[in-house]
Amino acid sequence: MHAWLCENPVGVDALTWKELPTPQPGKGQVLIRIQAASLNFPDLLIVQNKYQMKPELPFVPGSEYAGVIEAVGEGVTDLKVGQAVACLSGTGGFGTHTLAPAKLCMPLPPGFPPVDAAAFIMIYATSHHALMDRGELKAGETVLVLGAAGGVGMSAIQIAKQAGARVIAAASTDEKCAFCKTLGADDTINYSTEDLRERLKALTGGKGPDVIYDPVGGEFTEAAFRSIAWRGRHLVVGFAAGEIPAIKINLPLIKGASLVGVFWGDFARREPAANAAMMQTLASWYAQGKIKPVIDRQMPMSELKAAYARMGSREVMGKLVLVNEA
Repeated sequence: MHAWLCENPVGVDALTWKELPTPQPGKGQVLIRIQAASLNFPDLLIVQNKYQMKPELPFVPGSEYAGVIEAVGEGVTDLKVGQAVACLSGTGGFGTHTLAPAKLCMPLPPGFPPVDAAAFIMIYATSHHALMDRGELKAGETVLVLGAAGGVGMSAIQIAKQAGARVIAAASTDEKCAFCKTLGADDTINYSTEDLRERLKALTGGKGPDVIYDPVGGEFTEAAFRSIAWRGRHLVVGFAAGEIPAIKINLPLIKGASLVGVFWGDFARREPAANAAMMQTLASWYAQGKIKPVIDRQMPMSELKAAYARMGSREVMGKLVLVNEA
């Protein structure tokens, strides 16, 4: 097998493509031949030693991938050789093969292509858990999605529309705003050229959004929260802007609003039955054509560093997926 190896987490340039012994699965594990792996923001942080999870060195980055099982370990009874699966295990995806815990594998139904499957779990699970569980989104409410043209933003628009909400998508360019419209957004805000608070006031008749989906952080978090509706819920999803903002604690009091933390990974670990039911719902929505990841582009696995560069340039709309040749 071959894989991109991180031996020193000082950034993307330190990754090397190496031939490694193909491992055999241990107890509770499966060996997966990787067909596709998506690039997520944590995949950038983890090779810079900036992510909360710090794997033992050396490691293979790549949190999310899809492929075919080539071997199963002791105790694995619900998966079999030749079965197509998707997995989000945190590491291991940027290579030709990987070992994965069987309990983290999502069996793929017929007609679920590996490129879509590799771009599915993280963004849709995060957004469904955020909006429907933590945000308690109801039909007829208004959702503001920040960073709406990225992977999680894309999934948040689609899930909010499935819930019967009105969606205001905020992004940094007119091109990205137009992209959000194709996903179903009702209105858009280009926060590079428009005042976020004034535009929200105009779009909501002064009421403000009921739910704010915030995977960005940085300078727009406080402006968005100051615009939130009475009893609104501001979902803290992540900090793609790099800066972790500080909200003055009097603001939730004045607005009668809530700051709500969203940590899907720990939800899945602590509440596995609820997470499994959610994943079944999402898989059925995909099968019915209600949700579908938009692939910004497919790139060969050998071009991982170029994919990282594209992600770092903020050009991506949807998901970047690396593919191995058959």
